[in-house]
Amino acid sequence: MESDQSDKFIPTPRTTLKRRPQRAEYDRAAVYRILDEAFICHVGFIVDSRPVVIPTAYGRLGDLLYIHGSAASRMLRTLAEGVDVCVAVTLVDGFVLARSAFHHSINYRSVVVFGRAYVVEDEAEKNTALRVFTDHLTPGRWADVREPNEQELKATLVLALPLEEVSAKIRTGPPIDDDEDHALDVWAGLLPLSLTAGPPIDDPLLRSGIDVPDYVAGYARGRENTEQTE
Repeated sequence: MESDQSDKFIPTPRTTLKRRPQRAEYDRAAVYRILDEAFICHVGFIVDSRPVVIPTAYGRLGDLLYIHGSAASRMLRTLAEGVDVCVAVTLVDGFVLARSAFHHSINYRSVVVFGRAYVVEDEAEKNTALRVFTDHLTPGRWADVREPNEQELKATLVLALPLEEVSAKIRTGPPIDDDEDHALDVWAGLLPLSLTAGPPIDDPLLRSGIDVPDYVAGYARGRENTEQTE
């Protein structure tokens, strides 16, 4: 399924929102901002006639979403066969507390990707994918660590999922109460939520004299902290 490479994804029957269509977002930059801020996705597929959903981390480079894991992983080996896959990513921005229980909600940003993944065979691309994955979780980390050796690369399966059939769904703003409920003596509003890193904890086996890197000590993740990789 081809997408408009200029700025928007083309809606398909699978990515066209039927409920709350006004919350749909197909702008490529908006979708990529969500993917670059989040780092856990849920991968759904069918194996042995049974639906399976597995959470895993990922990284993005341009129009490719990379996931990786052990070459013995049943999930990755199944996806490597070219089965249809659905990947979902969600960011929770806050609880929406209405005056009525019925109208409580959540402010969120989500992305759903449909497609078929393929195995990254080229060693250079595989190494690039692992760098993207590592720096997506902790920007700057790859430059500090030992890169995978040949044995480790062989033990790792990397899959690439083209970002072609994609949509986002976003809810923002205050609660939407019924007019008659506005007179109730009940507090209503938003409870914002964000991801906050705690103080770094040294490995018990860490040699003395090694300081916490700045990108760890000052780690932050959010809309204003996410670097884009177009």
